[in-house]
Amino acid sequence: MQWSLFVLILMGQCSFFTCHLSEYHFIQERKTWDEAQSYCRENYTDLATVSDMRDVERLINSSQTTDAWIGLHSISSTERSWHWSLPGVEFKKSETAWGTRQPDNGATEENCVVIKGQQWYDYPCDKECGFICYNEPNQTYICGYETKSWLQAQSYCREHHTDLVSGFKLINDIEYRCGSSDLWIGLFRDTWGWSDGKNFSCRHWENSFEDEASKTCAKTTSNGKWSSDTCTDKKPFYCYDDKLILIKESKTWDEALTYCRENHRDLVSITDPHQQRWVEKKAKMADTEFVWLGMRYTCTLDLWFWVIDRLVCFDNWAQQEKDEQCGMAAVMKRDGEWYEKADNEKFHFICAL
Repeated sequence: MQWSLFVLILMGQCSFFTCHLSEYHFIQERKTWDEAQSYCRENYTDLATVSDMRDVERLINSSQTTDAWIGLHSISSTERSWHWSLPGVEFKKSETAWGTRQPDNGATEENCVVIKGQQWYDYPCDKECGFICYNEPNQTYICGYETKSWLQAQSYCREHHTDLVSGFKLINDIEYRCGSSDLWIGLFRDTWGWSDGKNFSCRHWENSFEDEASKTCAKTTSNGKWSSDTCTDKKPFYCYDDKLILIKESKTWDEALTYCRENHRDLVSITDPHQQRWVEKKAKMADTEFVWLGMRYTCTLDLWFWVIDRLVCFDNWAQQEKDEQCGMAAVMKRDGEWYEKADNEKFHFICAL
């Protein structure tokens, strides 16, 4: 074991550092959205995909422009998909609390959701209601009774807290905490999708995400937020490079580690929720049920550690008792949860580039 890891163990602390699993590139040449997409796919990975507010800040800091294409575009004129505002929270049809005959889309477009009496109701996004914010570090709720539109409420929560409250489990006890008036939660639906096919729900709209017939491609604006525009307009644009590669060869953990170090950089390590989201999307493409991660259990010190010499400070273990013993390493299931497997089993794996 390397000395750096030994020092970390003695300190009993985690060493935090920034490692991005994607890289943005600002291209000044002016192109239509389709031309920009082709350019990015030929020279990088794709037009820029954004997974959370951390990526939003990186995108803003990567250039001086205020009007440039990103990879978000309207992928359907009729079918809308539900998403949660808080990145990393997946909408599941089996985990809802709709009121009677909801969602009904009413007489006007009702693409945002309020909670009332523990039940959900779709509602026009430009109406003004109270709202519920969420603080991620300590998992607390903040009830905002000042009325705002849904986008205004989302901006307020992101500026002062983490986001609008999102996810079925988090919302379950809202009535007890905030009363029973109409309050915005983080559920919305839209027709937008990312150029590379990832289903990240992150949106950072300035005014509206209800696309116009002639404006179905997304761009950045002067304040870093997004707006829709005509796809045939010519603008600068953002590409991104993926720093992960899924190897569709079944190998033991040691074989996978050797392969990654000889051909790329290392088996992938995950040290925060941001990295978890990117690796999870890659794992969904595997043909094996699990993929190896760069984490192993050491019997000598009785702990898990990453191959990049970091302790496991962030984790996404499945809710089951771990049988920690010699010869075990970590895998990710296609749903993103982590499990332990004997290191002589064979799975696909993910390398960091």
